This record gives sequence, structure tokens and C-alpha cells, in this order.
Amino acid sequence: MPRLDLSRSHRMGFAAVLGLETYCRTHLDNRLYELVKLRASLLNRCAHCIEMHSAALRKREEPQEVLDALDRTPLPQEHFTPAELAALALTDAATRLGEEGVPDAVWEAAASHYDDKQLGHLVLAIATINVWNRIAITTRLDA
Repeated sequence: MPRLDLSRSHRMGFAAVLGLETYCRTHLDNRLYELVKLRASLLNRCAHCIEMHSAALRKREEPQEVLDALDRTPLPQEHFTPAELAALALTDAATRLGEEGVPDAVWEAAASHYDDKQLGHLVLAIATINVWNRIAITTRLDA
């Protein structure tokens, strides 16, 4: 049982995060969106979000080896396009945020595949899943 149901106790704040989620979902390619969401959730070990985004990828009929590959470091290159690998590397760097933040090389690799508009959508999607992961983990949202 969750510690707190923010959708009831903090409706406006929860609605704001949902609004950001809706924006992200409609501005990124669906496969890339779900890959990023699952990768960040795996890095954060958010059981609720792992289950949700794994189910979404299965519904898209993604092979199980793709889902399994997202839980490996380094990511196996054979399952992803170069653009997806760059987006997933950005996901890793933005989710883990070391002392240097997101390294220039990671950003530049992503920027070589995505224009500024697409990069902005990607950054917002990564930030949003990290918000969801932190909400779900903190409140112990059931998987």
C-alpha cells in the first residue's frame, strides 16, 4: 500500500506532472519515449514504472531481448539505432547526474542525431520519468 496517494492529496501538483507527461508522450516517437522511460526506471530501480513501461513495450511487440538489453551497461548496440543509443546515453547521464552533470560528449552525440526541438522534448521526457520514479519510490507506489 502506498504511503501517500498524491493524486488525491495533492491534485494540482499531480496534475502538473501529468500535464508534462502528456506533452512528452505526444512529442516523442513512441518507441523512443518508452525506451527512455524504461531505461531511466531501470537505473532508478522503480518497480512501478519498470512494470508500466515494460508492458507498454510488450504491447508494441518489442522482443524481450530489447527489454532485457535496457537493463545492461553498457547497452548492447545491436538492439538500438545510433540515434536511440545517443538518447539512451543522455538518459543515463541525466538520470545519474555525476559531478560534471551531463558530459559534453554525451550531449554532442545526442545533438548529432536530434535537432534542438527534439533534444528539448527528449530532455523533458527524461526529467519527467525521473520525477515519476522519485514519486513512486518515495510513496512506495505498488508495481
